[in-house]
Amino acid sequence: MSAPQTSTPPASPPLTSSPLGTPLPAIRDRDYLLDRDGLIFKVIGDVHPGTHWLGYVKYHPDPRGDRMLFDRTYRQNTIVSKAFGILADRPDCYVYSPAIGCVLTGVPRTDVITHYSCRQALTVLHQHPELAGDHAVGRDLLALIRAVHDAGAQDLIGVTGSFLVGAHTPNSDIDLVCYGPDGYDAARTLFTTPVLIRPYEGPALTQLYLRRAKYLTGSSYTAVLRQEARKLQGLTAGAGAHINCEPLRADDDRTLHRQSASEIGQIGVLARITDHTQGLATPALYGIDVTTVLHSTVDDASVFAERITRLRSYLGAYTGAFREGDTVHLSGRLIHLNQPGGDTFAIELTPWSVTEGFLANLTT
Repeated sequence: MSAPQTSTPPASPPLTSSPLGTPLPAIRDRDYLLDRDGLIFKVIGDVHPGTHWLGYVKYHPDPRGDRMLFDRTYRQNTIVSKAFGILADRPDCYVYSPAIGCVLTGVPRTDVITHYSCRQALTVLHQHPELAGDHAVGRDLLALIRAVHDAGAQDLIGVTGSFLVGAHTPNSDIDLVCYGPDGYDAARTLFTTPVLIRPYEGPALTQLYLRRAKYLTGSSYTAVLRQEARKLQGLTAGAGAHINCEPLRADDDRTLHRQSASEIGQIGVLARITDHTQGLATPALYGIDVTTVLHSTVDDASVFAERITRLRSYLGAYTGAFREGDTVHLSGRLIHLNQPGGDTFAIELTPWSVTEGFLANLTT
């Protein structure tokens, strides 16, 4: 494989090269980036300022960690907003995004030394199966990868998460991504192949509920499972590991590139989903009609209510979760959304929130 992209890694300890890391022309949503300090960032979205790649610290050197990378101990971070604290000594990693309308974290482009592509990882793991590890979860992943290649869908599906950078353990989940409508169809076929993936059903439904309930506060058992049933997820046929697939936008999808946002405040509402066609890929964009304002930091929120027409979510948990006609309890940022065809107001859910947990739950 070719050498890392740019710059020179620090002399001690060395950040060694890996077949999983390779320079590619395009950095896509959910790819990972290794920077000069040994931090591994998970890329969020496909719209980035010219100076940074937006994302958060997914793995960072920490003696309290449980992963070994580059001959040192790493710790996994699963909460996006914690990246602000991890990066307290790196203010150059705080950046304002006009597209999202707030300050986020990201890695300066000049600091990136290795790009881990989800797409490329699937091909590399197929060519170097030993990188998946000598454990049941790794063998399940390899079976899935073989099925993807047999179907000729290797350009439509990628591998993200711990397997993307070689930080997996025998207890790891399997995290996949798929690209565009064709990728979604290919992934759906994969997730309905019982010799590879079993659906959550019977006693396993309680396992799924407990897994998601901490993120879907206030939602009932029935509503959580109804919402989760619409997603690409299940259990691997061999190890019984959790597996999910995040649908991403196609390479040439410019919908989000043509939008910019300005934050007004925060708001909680009940809303009816009027259009879900742009909600099947991350970042998700739903049409909504607000029926009731529940709370707001903005005075006279009712003035905005009838003009709020979009739900925009950078939280993958809500991709593909809603359908036209659903009533949803939303709590998020109230933004003014500038877009082709006319400005509007929207509720935005961003994982970088440090003020409150943003939610989008089915009401029944």
